[in-house]
Amino acid sequence: MNDQSLWYLENIDVSGLFCPKKVGRGDMDNHAHKPYKKGNYIYLPEEHADKVYFITTGRVKIGTYSDGGKEITKAILGVGEVFGELSIIGASARRDFAYAMEDTETCVLSTDDMKSLMRDHSALSLFLMRVMGSRVLEMEQRLESLVFKDSRTRIIEFLHELGVKRGQRVGYEMLVRKFITHQEIANLTATSRQTVTTVLNELRNDNIITFNRKRLLIRDMDQLAGSVNV
Repeated sequence: MNDQSLWYLENIDVSGLFCPKKVGRGDMDNHAHKPYKKGNYIYLPEEHADKVYFITTGRVKIGTYSDGGKEITKAILGVGEVFGELSIIGASARRDFAYAMEDTETCVLSTDDMKSLMRDHSALSLFLMRVMGSRVLEMEQRLESLVFKDSRTRIIEFLHELGVKRGQRVGYEMLVRKFITHQEIANLTATSRQTVTTVLNELRNDNIITFNRKRLLIRDMDQLAGSVNV
């Protein structure tokens, strides 16, 4: 089950609650739709954490920096996803950064307003709990993968997961639009860009995937999963 389906299971229009353009009662008029240009930071580590963000257009990278200054990518989020949610549970300062990967617009809610919405809508509380729980689980799975699996396996499993979560079925194939760069895949899988390029080219030569800067097409999800041990 992917994160994007969670609010539908709870019969709640999360976009309607987050997005002031879709709420006509007047009680959310103070909530801002804020645009960010590609390449701009939405927030940085150590900044005060008092807002929650809902992506209405664009993509956002969540990451941090190691002691040596190396960038570590935690997640890449798209339309309909929430970030900055740790402020709800008491985080007073940001532990990571949020970066607009393309022109992006977010609906920005203060932590107090979010808590008020959660009191009024129990399904929203459950949704956010599941979002946070899902992200903790993903980080645990990435850590286990880093410890127990080789680079090739991590890359292939990432591509398969990308197809499951972001893919659109086209016949027997799975299409992922807005494919990320080789470097971003390397950051997310704790591998090198060169290794990512090698694995992607091998999979393309085997006719399992095709790709360019804008999209990834997985020709057979089962074959991709089975290629781990090849």
